[in-house]
Formats: sequence, structure tokens, C-alpha cells
Amino acid sequence: MNLILLGPPGAGKGTQARILVEERNMVQLSTGDMLRAAQSSGTEMGKRVAEVMARGELVTDEIVIGLIEEQLTTVEADGFIFDGFPRTLAQADALGDLLNKTGQTLDAVIEMRVDDEALVARITARSTCGDCGEVYNDLTKPIPADGKCVNCGGTEFKRRADDNEDSLKQRLMEYYKKTSPLLGYYYAKGDLSAVDGLGEIDQVAGAIRAVLDR
Repeated sequence: MNLILLGPPGAGKGTQARILVEERNMVQLSTGDMLRAAQSSGTEMGKRVAEVMARGELVTDEIVIGLIEEQLTTVEADGFIFDGFPRTLAQADALGDLLNKTGQTLDAVIEMRVDDEALVARITARSTCGDCGEVYNDLTKPIPADGKCVNCGGTEFKRRADDNEDSLKQRLMEYYKKTSPLLGYYYAKGDLSAVDGLGEIDQVAGAIRAVLDR
């Protein structure tokens, strides 16, 4: 099973992807993670990525698709979760072509819907473990009283510099301008479903399960 998680910054895509990885033996394909891993991989595609990034240039869609193809054709998994890709209609077309080429299908596109003001309030209270990336929130999941991460025991926590109201509103605007056309694209194909992205983590996970089980 292959699926795309769509939603603005802070909607919880990464959290839900980790749950799916644990429950369904899926692999999360995050563009940022793939690019970082590729630089030190030693593969031909990895060398291309390293050269482009060393020059300070943006990585092309062609390279990203190449990295995804490497994963689809070499990694054993019960499915892939596309997190952060596609972001544009051109990338969506390219991903569709790649899935056809590799004999795979896109089984679901799940939009994690949010209320912008509630999302801003949630993200400005967010922090992460500096060691493992576990996410905490001052309002809904505070850092434990003993100051240790529940996942790895780490004691260093950090907040993103751009997790402030002005930056978040700008990031949301960029998302709606560039990525929201994908909603109409996948709706027309009959692939799109929506869940409430601002529910409790378990509630959102349950809603996603229900979509996938259909």
C-alpha cells in the first residue's frame, strides 16, 4: 500500500507517518531525509545530490524522483508513505509516472485538515527532543517533569526558530499557494480522503486507519 499525506506545516504528518511505519511495516519517504542520506551514500544519484548541494543549488525534481525510484526498487516494505512530496502538480504527474514505471499504485491520498489559528497556537508551543526528534507541546504533551524524553531519555530540547506566529503564517500561505492545488488533482482522480488533523494523536491515527482499511 502506498499513500501520500498532505497537510500544512505542523499538521502532524510526520507523527502519523511514524505510527504507520510501526503498525504496517511501511517506509516513510521524506524528501529532506532522502537528500541527507544520499549525500553520503556513495551511489551515482548520491554523488549528483552532493554536487548540486555543494554548489548551493536547489535539487531538481528529476533528482528527487530518482531518489524515490531507488527506494521503491531496492527497499523491502509493505508500502511507502510520501511525506513532503509531491508539492506541485508537476511533481504529482512525475510521481504517477514513476509508480506506473515500477508497477506500483497509489492507494490513498489523505489530507490532514486543520484550522489555521488553532494550528498556529499549537505549533508555537512545540518543542522537540534534540536527540531523537520526539515532539512535545506545552499544551497537549509537555516535556516530562523529570526533564527526560520518554522515547530516548535525552535531556536536550529545542524549538525551531521559525516556530513563531509571523513565520508560520508565511509558511501556511506558501503551502496553500503551491500545494493545495494537489487536493483538486487527487480528488478528481478519486484518491483523496480527509481527516481532522487537529484531533488527539490516537484519534487522527484511528481516522487514517479507517481510510486505509477501506
